[in-house]
Amino acid sequence: MNFDKYKIIPNYNTNKTDLFTADEEDILACEKTLNITFDEDYKEYVQTYGSGILGGTYVRVYLPETIVLTLEEWKNRITEYWFWDEGKEVLTKEEVLNSIRVGDTFDGDEIILLNNQYYILPRYSEMIYKAGNTLEETITWLCSAGILTEAFSEREFEPFDPSVFLNSN
Repeated sequence: MNFDKYKIIPNYNTNKTDLFTADEEDILACEKTLNITFDEDYKEYVQTYGSGILGGTYVRVYLPETIVLTLEEWKNRITEYWFWDEGKEVLTKEEVLNSIRVGDTFDGDEIILLNNQYYILPRYSEMIYKAGNTLEETITWLCSAGILTEAFSEREFEPFDPSVFLNSN
């Protein structure tokens, strides 16, 4: 993954740039628990940047622990509030329920991973979008496609403590 354009900025609330990253053991434990394999971009992202928001407070990629701890609640919510029927040619409800949520956007769009492919479940659309084969492709699609938000080139990363996210859910 090309991190050259990524700039770490202080957290809005704490004014600190402390990073909350994952280590190899966290990633391996998540992969084993969920019987998946993350792409190298995801692994590099969570080990280099970790928990935070990228691109002008737009994209949030979850740490492995967050994925595992929130998966059941997420699947229950998707089961109860399914509304992506326009996207059934991309993924069926069953396929989405076999995926894992690896992140989201400020607007509430969800980033999911299924069979080494990233997809987006938009909050305000019944369509499902294939966003990429890697996390880098997916971030680029989210920030540049101009479909879910106006395209932007800024790639600032604002770190935050993942326990704050877990305690708010």
